Amino acid sequence: MNLKDQYIFILGNARYDSPFESTSVTVARYLAAGNDVFYIDNPFTWKDYFKRRDSQQFKNRKDYFADSSFGLIDTAVARFKILITSPLLSLNFLPEGPLYRLLLKYNERLIARRIKLVMKKYGIKDFIFINFFNFHYPNVGDRVGAPLKVYYCVDPLIIPFDMKHGFVSEDKLVRESDLVICTSRQLYEENKERNKETYFIANAADISHSSKALSPDLQVHSSILALKKPVIGYFGAIERRMDYDLLHEAAKQNPDKSFVLAGPVSPEFTPGWLYNTPNVHLPGRVPYDQMPAMIKGFDIAIIPFKSDKVSRTIFPLKLFEYLGAGKPVISTDFNPDLKEFTKDAVVYCSDADAFSAAISTILKEDNGDREKERLAIASENTWEARIRVISSLLANALGRKKNPDHTSINRIS
Repeated sequence: MNLKDQYIFILGNARYDSPFESTSVTVARYLAAGNDVFYIDNPFTWKDYFKRRDSQQFKNRKDYFADSSFGLIDTAVARFKILITSPLLSLNFLPEGPLYRLLLKYNERLIARRIKLVMKKYGIKDFIFINFFNFHYPNVGDRVGAPLKVYYCVDPLIIPFDMKHGFVSEDKLVRESDLVICTSRQLYEENKERNKETYFIANAADISHSSKALSPDLQVHSSILALKKPVIGYFGAIERRMDYDLLHEAAKQNPDKSFVLAGPVSPEFTPGWLYNTPNVHLPGRVPYDQMPAMIKGFDIAIIPFKSDKVSRTIFPLKLFEYLGAGKPVISTDFNPDLKEFTKDAVVYCSDADAFSAAISTILKEDNGDREKERLAIASENTWEARIRVISSLLANALGRKKNPDHTSINRIS
């Protein structure tokens, strides 16, 4: 069943103008192909207001903070609008308890007030409300009287800032939503115990962007153009998820190869050897629009995440972006669900020796047929394909709300 010509409000967990591509903005944009979508930007708090007054993000929003504003920003997609709220109280310093929950109601009323202004402006009565992993504000859907409430869960709660109040707030969201969508099978297994209308929909990629790396006219990114070949590359944040021990050993076992880790570095998680190993290179954060030029310079693309309870829930977009660029991929076996989606197009390794062996094998044996296989796998895991499933879930959930005897589609498990 297709979702068509519905009003959808999405309370996002990301800022619409973030330098990094976010799943919440991507899903919102794709849903807007056939629906009117309002993406409620992750609200500024007053702390953000004063701390970021000189930032471009502040300048992009300052004219929309006033109570008299509808807060609407048009985008390049005709039916996709950004909704900016008034600044909210900064509350996370408070302990979990009655005072925090009382003040949270004030913040949620401010978000709901802005949504209601838009509803009045467009005469909206029937709509879908999606809380996209912004569990900090669990009651907004109730406050705007949403006919259908959806929670989109993308990660476990692991950051202290999120855990402080998130366990209470997310539990409420999961239990009281009409539909819960999870991006990993482990999150699905955990949440279906609290809400039977829970579904697993894996992340995907915009391969129309990463596939630009296939163009013979595209120049390799200047930061790695002069590096010694072959280049073993990673594109993404360099933080706690990385298996630094495996990377260190692999770099030592392959001194004739250049290891490139392109992305923002979180120094609190990175070991000292990363900065003084001759064949390891850190170009820093590379804008998303330059990603194809960076990946084009990789002979092999890697995802060296450590295997732990948190990584078990990760479904990295870069996996399909690499494949969409035609690159051979080596990954650690941090999430066994990935093999279901990549078949034999990706090599999964459990230790540095297997990682090094895979590098040697690929450099010797990779060919055009293998590249075609990778491109075919990438084409099966696009956002277009995922949005069709998401739309069906939303349409069926709407049907159940309007008609309790409506037949549900089979759960994706």
